[in-house]
Amino acid sequence: MDGSVEQFLAELALQRRASPHTIAAYRRDLERLTALAGELAPAALQTPQLRRGLMQLHARELAPRSIARTLSAWRSYYSWLARRGAIALNPAAGLRAPKRPRSLPKALGIDQAAALLDRPAASETRDPLQLRDAAMFELLYSSGLRLSELVSLDWPGGLDLGAGEVTVTGKREKTRKVPVGDQALAALRAWLALRPQFAPDDQPALFTGRHGTRLTARQVQSRLAQWAQRQGVGVHVHPHMLRHSFASHVLQSSGDLRAVQEMLGHASIAATQIYTHLDFQHLAKIYDAAHPRAKKA
Repeated sequence: MDGSVEQFLAELALQRRASPHTIAAYRRDLERLTALAGELAPAALQTPQLRRGLMQLHARELAPRSIARTLSAWRSYYSWLARRGAIALNPAAGLRAPKRPRSLPKALGIDQAAALLDRPAASETRDPLQLRDAAMFELLYSSGLRLSELVSLDWPGGLDLGAGEVTVTGKREKTRKVPVGDQALAALRAWLALRPQFAPDDQPALFTGRHGTRLTARQVQSRLAQWAQRQGVGVHVHPHMLRHSFASHVLQSSGDLRAVQEMLGHASIAATQIYTHLDFQHLAKIYDAAHPRAKKA
């Protein structure tokens, strides 16, 4: 990897506090730029060469979303070079990625969410790890947490059972408080009563595995997929789908886009507006089912 690229990635991690996942994505995209440059330094590439590189990615049937992300990484890198005086102009500034179809996030219906989370009373559940899973999934749906925010929670940490809220640190180290619903609080209390059986005294993680170590994101994904299959939901459920479902259902009920934005921790309301399209889809289904002139003969 070119030295300037490595320095750019280091500053991205240090100054912008980008997550390891973001840094890894930037690295992959800039490796494509380095491969395109060949024996040249990436800083020496001009607009026609970059345009040819994008066409090659398109010819390899890379998804439009991936090409757009790659171009964004290139732009950021060249902007950084320009600010340092290493180049006069950003050669990627005028380039455009291929248009991509707007895809809506997949969310559960309200009945599906109930089918997923409804379970026997705590007194009827003998497996402590099922109580832990129930607490995790209730919390994801109740508060719209990201998976990374869930697995990084400590006890007592940011969880305040008395106030019914959780404090999490999201992207770019931004902290926010989110309400926790009654059913999630009940599930959390049931798990916390059993947590000492699994977590040693020096383990701060709220959610631990059988051997007392903090659960990983991959483990939560696997447990949720198994849980959904056992509950007969009928679709593959992943943690981010519960976040989408939280946003969609709160918006349907309240219509308060700003409040949903704050609870999700979105920096821009444009990122939250996607859920208005989900809400419209919900209304359209009701219309098609109920309006006498919308029904097929």
